[in-house]
Amino acid sequence: MPPGSEDHSKLCNLLNEIKAADLKIAPRKRRSSKSLGSSPPVTYMHICETNGFSMGVFLLKTGSSIPLHDHPGMNGMLKVLYGKVSIRCFDKVDESPAAGTEARFHPPLLPFQRETLRRSVLGSVCEISEDSGPCILTPQKDNLHQIDAVDGPAAFLDILAPPYDSDDGRDCHYYKILRPVLENADEKPEQQEDEMWLLEIPQPGDFWCGSEPYPGPKISI
Repeated sequence: MPPGSEDHSKLCNLLNEIKAADLKIAPRKRRSSKSLGSSPPVTYMHICETNGFSMGVFLLKTGSSIPLHDHPGMNGMLKVLYGKVSIRCFDKVDESPAAGTEARFHPPLLPFQRETLRRSVLGSVCEISEDSGPCILTPQKDNLHQIDAVDGPAAFLDILAPPYDSDDGRDCHYYKILRPVLENADEKPEQQEDEMWLLEIPQPGDFWCGSEPYPGPKISI
């Protein structure tokens, strides 16, 4: 179902009509994720999954984030159910790993780190709410993103096709944004504003995702 196709447009229109109440999900109280002790900053409600797609709801507490991560070879749709989120999307530039060997960083990177280094560009930055249309990602466009709750808790419906599957090369990877050291002292930072690199990192220690039951209508496939 490629973007721009009739079926894709129909699905976008259907998603645009979905409200939190349709899934029997009530907006959460405004409590900071830091005040909740050992409880996870983000939880996930599993709705359904097949070999072709997965569907569920992510719930973000106040001040929480889903760190920068990718969706290898996957298409996705994200529809906010309540609250507001900020989404920063990145695209990898199609280059070999060796392309990063010439860039200099501070502090210097270790050899094994450079093997996972990829040049990237900032694709888009937006804030969306329940009144916004769905956010779309493809294998080539906006495939890496970071999602932050804005001004309170938030929840969004998440559809991925195909779903994550580490056995089939679709594992989730996390990234840190790096900017190279300027080679010329007279060069202005804005001249390299578009040049950034993504370094693959382990899952950040301050992020983990819990689970909770889905209270909405059952899905039969």
